[in-house]
Amino acid sequence: MTPSHILDHEFEKQNFSNERLPARVYDNCTFRDCVFKNVDLSNIEFLECTFDRCDFSMASVKYTIFNTVAFTHCKLLGVHFSDCTPFLLSFTFTDCILNLASFYQLKIPHTIFKNCQLQETDFTQTTLTNALFDGSTLENAIFDQTILEKADFRLAKSYTIRPENNKLKKAKFSKEGIAGLLQHYDISIQ
Repeated sequence: MTPSHILDHEFEKQNFSNERLPARVYDNCTFRDCVFKNVDLSNIEFLECTFDRCDFSMASVKYTIFNTVAFTHCKLLGVHFSDCTPFLLSFTFTDCILNLASFYQLKIPHTIFKNCQLQETDFTQTTLTNALFDGSTLENAIFDQTILEKADFRLAKSYTIRPENNKLKKAKFSKEGIAGLLQHYDISIQ
């Protein structure tokens, strides 16, 4: 009989593009140098797991549960986190590539994006209260009706945010980043 709950297991250098990861609960597991490229991860639960140097490009995460999950040095191109199960959704991203990812309408307060590439990432109607974007590049990222209250952009780069379309109360920005808040007004800042 195959166990439905995998606890404290380490997966290393496995290519799940060739052999699908079984739909189970993975609790406190570590995945290192694994490939999930174009893989269907639907209905899988990841609880307190760590992903290090993994490739999730274009992976499907419909009804996937990510609860207290850490991604480091991962490639997550085009992943639609908006398809995840929103209940208890929490993760952190460090040194990750999240270009073209979508967090549409998710409630992910306190999420950390440290030294990440978030180019053309969709944060439309996302709750990002107290989020941290240290060292992250947000070129052409979409912020529309996004709750960014108390979010920290002081060390973020290349963002463009329309203050009138988003909630920015007590959000933090550096003096150098102010241009990203005023770019839509066609004014010159010198």
